[in-house]
Amino acid sequence: MEIAELQQLHTFVLWAAFAVSVAFGLIAQRTHFCTMGAISDIVNMGDWTRMRMWGMAVGVAMVGFYGMAWLGWIDPSQTIYASGRVIWLSALVGGALFGFGMVLGSGCGSKTLVRIGGGSLKSLVVFFVMGVAAFATLRGITAVLRVNTVDQVAFDMAPGSALPAWLAAVTGVAPQAMGLWVGGGVGLALILWAALGRGFRGSLDNWLAGLGIGATIAAMWWVTGRLGFVPEHPETLEAVFLATNSGRMESLTFTAPMAYALDWLIYFSDTSKVLTLAVVSVFGVVLGAFAYAVLTRSFRWEGFRNTQDTALHLVGAVCMGVGGVTAMGCTVGQGLSGLSTLSVTSVLAVVGIMVGALGGFRFQIWLLERE
Repeated sequence: MEIAELQQLHTFVLWAAFAVSVAFGLIAQRTHFCTMGAISDIVNMGDWTRMRMWGMAVGVAMVGFYGMAWLGWIDPSQTIYASGRVIWLSALVGGALFGFGMVLGSGCGSKTLVRIGGGSLKSLVVFFVMGVAAFATLRGITAVLRVNTVDQVAFDMAPGSALPAWLAAVTGVAPQAMGLWVGGGVGLALILWAALGRGFRGSLDNWLAGLGIGATIAAMWWVTGRLGFVPEHPETLEAVFLATNSGRMESLTFTAPMAYALDWLIYFSDTSKVLTLAVVSVFGVVLGAFAYAVLTRSFRWEGFRNTQDTALHLVGAVCMGVGGVTAMGCTVGQGLSGLSTLSVTSVLAVVGIMVGALGGFRFQIWLLERE
């Protein structure tokens, strides 16, 4: 492959990633897909409908991921979630911090971008604060704290932290076959669990959220792992995944990408700052949500109610930025993309997020009772 062809493919990968992100934003805006909302519905009303949306999305993404692996289109060992080092304390602590923050900030990273598209100015503030906090935890003062504390506590899984890879090494079964059986089995079970919900089956939006959001996660795996994979770079002669920040196969996630998007905007004139999948996905989700809000005339400007509302959103944004990077992902990064690989680290991060969210709801109840 010549350099000119490589550059054309790089551009095509970015456009493909942007299109997938627009679809994610449009679907999330129409169906009110929201992890925090799903937990809130269970806690406050005992309603599992939106959690079934989330479960179906994970199931669809999982079936897609391991189906493509079985076909030989992608290599599961090339994701950031497949690392053999399980930073379990970072996943739990970072996840809990993120979960607490998303309650205070009126939604996780993806919901923040969707709300911006719908006209929320306070979500725009959350985006900037969360992006700065995430950047500081990637490379700044909180990064030093993270690396020297929670990241030090870990254990190793030699075959990789994805459950099918570990089982394949233990049993001697081929990794592709094990991935298809375990990933496909768990994924189909989640889809079936969601579909059998009495409050789920009767709504088209529920199906659109579960199938559509899951499909965007799987599609992004294909974009980076199949379309954007170059076995031999013409200059370095090494394998490369085009347009990714990590240099590995990636899918949707929204904490570190906020930091990368701010970095790209601030240093736009610096030619070394190039567009990546993470950056275009941030803008794509906002555009998709904005397009749907305008077309349905549901676009509404929204601001902070009072000083306390402002303070809570600022604190929530900082918690999400720090926690999301520490846990290596958010409710989408670890919750959908990570769980689609059946990574042990992702499972721990999701547990942390759930616990943190419950703590956030209890804190909000305490504030109301005090008033």
